[in-house]
Amino acid sequence: MRIDRIILRQIRMPLVHFFETSFGRTTSRDILLVEAVSGGVSGWGEVTAGENPFYNEEWTGSIWPIVRDYCAPRVLGRELESAEAVSPLTAHLRGHLMARGGMEAAVWDLEARLLGKPLWQHIGGGARKEIPCGVSIGIQDSAPELLDKIERELAAGYQRIKMKIKPGWDVDVVRQVRERFPRIKLMADANSAYTLADADRLKQLDEFYLMMIEQPLAHDEIIDHAALQARIQTPICLDECIRSAHHAGQAIRLRACGIINIKLGRVGGFREARRVHDVAQAAGVPAWCGGMLEAGIGRAHNIALSTLPNFTLPGDVSASRRYWSRDIVSPPVETTSRGTILVRDQPGFGYELDLDFIRSITVREETVTA
Repeated sequence: MRIDRIILRQIRMPLVHFFETSFGRTTSRDILLVEAVSGGVSGWGEVTAGENPFYNEEWTGSIWPIVRDYCAPRVLGRELESAEAVSPLTAHLRGHLMARGGMEAAVWDLEARLLGKPLWQHIGGGARKEIPCGVSIGIQDSAPELLDKIERELAAGYQRIKMKIKPGWDVDVVRQVRERFPRIKLMADANSAYTLADADRLKQLDEFYLMMIEQPLAHDEIIDHAALQARIQTPICLDECIRSAHHAGQAIRLRACGIINIKLGRVGGFREARRVHDVAQAAGVPAWCGGMLEAGIGRAHNIALSTLPNFTLPGDVSASRRYWSRDIVSPPVETTSRGTILVRDQPGFGYELDLDFIRSITVREETVTA
């Protein structure tokens, strides 16, 4: 496989409803798409970085020069044995995993299309043909608004509710949710909003029998998470801390978590995501697929990833309409009444691209050649 050119596009999409975490409130997304072209066939990737360097150090504005000037030149014009070869070619770049992962995902999609295979099959998935879905609900303006939103999502069939928390929006709000919905699968996501000094407050969440507390402490604090896990009963799920299979192994050995969230962009693409998955599976630690407010391409990649066998918990992969009035893929990603997404068998990531719509929302475009 020889990559002839890589096309970068920045698109702008307003969210149907604002999404708020401990980092702040998002009302629209600026997303970078990566198209890898070989012999007239295109594969597509989506960079999952946010508009600001809050989740990690990457953001939409930092991605463009990294892909254009550093990632793309290392694959263009080369004879690649497989998509597996892309990650090692950029491995000496320090950090920038989302930039690298977006390009790598495009090449995996391209290779799957060249082989006439669905992406899920090409990455070694296929443990399930329906993906169990949960939803991530941001911080709302009031507790009654949150309760109403949860009611609507449960009525739509979603199997698990994840609510964002932060200091001042945590124990009392979770209590209200649990009182209203005593039997639902419920988890809390802190996005690193706490420190180990808050252990006693976080321990109060034990009474609500949550599935997990996701990333309560800082993005680089595996040791403190181990100390916190020893003091609370609720399983800790690590997100931002896990950027590689090596990190996953360290966290498991230190007993810093009982669950791992795997995000394709955060770990640098499919190659490393599979390695993280394998480390967790070998240790008996369940995994699930996290979300980054992706558009249709990233959402389709998450569906493929979620067919690997150790993705045993409902992920954040949900219907397009929860976020977008119009998505960039056709048909839009939809959920069944059972709270699942059916895995598609078409080559590549399985959906058609709405190229006219993509062009209409593109704010920047550049082609890189060898």
